[in-house]
Amino acid sequence: MASGVKVSDEVKQIFNEMKVVKNDADEKERIRIVLLWIDGDIKVEKIYREKDLEDLNDVFKFVKGLMRPDQSRYFLYDCHFETKDSGRKEELVFMMWAPDDAPMKSRMQYASSKNAMQRSVQGVKHCFEVHDIEDMDPDSFAERLKHKVLKMEGHPLRGN
Repeated sequence: MASGVKVSDEVKQIFNEMKVVKNDADEKERIRIVLLWIDGDIKVEKIYREKDLEDLNDVFKFVKGLMRPDQSRYFLYDCHFETKDSGRKEELVFMMWAPDDAPMKSRMQYASSKNAMQRSVQGVKHCFEVHDIEDMDPDSFAERLKHKVLKMEGHPLRGN
């Protein structure tokens, strides 16, 4: 089912900026998290750059905290983690957050617009649907990354 909702040009531009990190770019200006919402079209609600997150103890917990129990949203997340095999990795994650307590109309709109969003973020490494905050447990999330993750956002996982 398609909703007819379109992805704004700003979202496409932001995604392209996240996807192609230039070697000479200012690391503090790097986009790490983008919160997206549907307001006619799929639009950028909030952008968090590296400099906005530098005082945080745990970026993953911050992302989890952005997930309101009564609001559906899309997220683009530049996830940083460490693996046993290849060391430090940075991969883009697209998430649809549609919690059970969000209004049914909102959940349906986000679900039916997800394909349009996914077509606009070609090259994203991981696409997840999240319906329960328990799915955002660091260990569970790391399993979905399909790597043997030792640390996520600098914090060791329980299984390690």
